[in-house]
Amino acid sequence: MPPASLPAPHSSPATPPHTPAPRVLITAAASGIGLQTALDFVQDGARVFICDADDTALQRTLARHPELAGMLCDVSSETQVGALFAQALHHLGGLDVLVNCAGIAGPTAPVAELAFSDWRQCLAVNLDGTFLCCREAARVMGALGAGAIVNLSSTAGLYGFARRAPYASAKWALRGLTKTLAQELGPQGVRVNCVCPGSVEGERMDRVIAAEAAKTGRSEAEVRRLYTDTASLRCFVSAQDISHTIRFLASAQGARISGQEIVVDGHTETL
Repeated sequence: MPPASLPAPHSSPATPPHTPAPRVLITAAASGIGLQTALDFVQDGARVFICDADDTALQRTLARHPELAGMLCDVSSETQVGALFAQALHHLGGLDVLVNCAGIAGPTAPVAELAFSDWRQCLAVNLDGTFLCCREAARVMGALGAGAIVNLSSTAGLYGFARRAPYASAKWALRGLTKTLAQELGPQGVRVNCVCPGSVEGERMDRVIAAEAAKTGRSEAEVRRLYTDTASLRCFVSAQDISHTIRFLASAQGARISGQEIVVDGHTETL
C-alpha cells in the first residue's frame, strides 16, 4: 500500500483527452478584421489558412506571420473559390470553421447615379463570394457532421443607408443567407451565424469617410463625428471586438447558437 501522504494510483487526476486544433479558413485576412481574427485564432491554438484578393498584402502578411498559410483568391470567382477550398483542405486536413470576411465598400452615390457595373461588383464580392464559400463549406462540414460558419454582415444590413445602396443590399441579403443555411445545416450539426459590425476603426473606414466627405462637401472630421454620434456608446469598434465575437460563435461556448445576427456596434441608433 502506498504511503498515506501519497495519493493511491487510482485517485490520480486523469489525463485530459487530446482535443485536435481547430482548422480554420478565413477570407480577406491579409488585413483588418480578417487578419486580427486569424492571429487571435492562432493564439487560441487553431491552425489557420487565409486568402486575400490583394497579393501584395497577402505576401507581406504571410512573410510577417509564418504561422499562417494562405493563397491569392478573388471570392467572386467560382473557379478561384474551388481552388481555395482544395488548397485549404489539403493544408489543414479538413475544415471546422469558415469565417467570411471578404467584402468591399462599393460606390458612394445615390441610386439614381449608380453605374450598374459598380452595383454588380459590390454584390459579387460581398454576397456572391460569401455564397460560394458557404456552399463549399456546407459540402465539407455537412459530410463531417460538425462545423461553424460565421458570415460578416454589417449594421448597414439592418438599416437603409443613403448613398450606399449596393453595400447595404448585399449585407442585408447575407442575413437571409445565414438564416437559411442555419436551417439547412443544423440537422447535420453545423452552426451558421453572422456578425454585424458597426463602424470599425482602420484604413477601410478611413476610405469610407473620405468618400462620404467628398460626396457631401463635409470635412472628414465632421463625417467621422457624425458616424460616432450615431452610436449610443459614441465610439467606433475595433477589429479585435469583432474577432472576440467570431471566436465565441465558433467555440464550444457557442455550441447552441445558430441562425443569429450578433451586432457589435456600440448600439447604432440610425445611419
